[in-house]
Amino acid sequence: MTTRAGDGTGAARFSAAGDSFCIHEWRGSGPAIMHVHHADDEAWHVLEGTLKFRFDDRTVDVGAGGTMFVPAGVPHTYEAIDARYLIILPPRLDALIKALQGEKDRSRDRAIYHAHQSEIVEPVER
Repeated sequence: MTTRAGDGTGAARFSAAGDSFCIHEWRGSGPAIMHVHHADDEAWHVLEGTLKFRFDDRTVDVGAGGTMFVPAGVPHTYEAIDARYLIILPPRLDALIKALQGEKDRSRDRAIYHAHQSEIVEPVER
């Protein structure tokens, strides 16, 4: 298990990783593009503000104290509106996020998602 506190740069204030899941305290939105994780679930718990989730058939606002669970196979994206939240995800999705954050060439995003059993499910705007 590893844990760390924020470093003053706006990075996660709390972060822990084990063998089966990771948990990070974050601010900011997820990828603006609708995507799906074929083999992994995700969950968010809102500490402050609102997370606005978009699914194929609806949008859902989750305010402070609320939790959203998205099972594997459900296309989604989300936007943070002055939000601070915990994201709970398996190590594969943690690795996906790190790979996306480390890649400067956005044309590689589809391949990165694919390498982590995920995919972008709507056209990418350029």
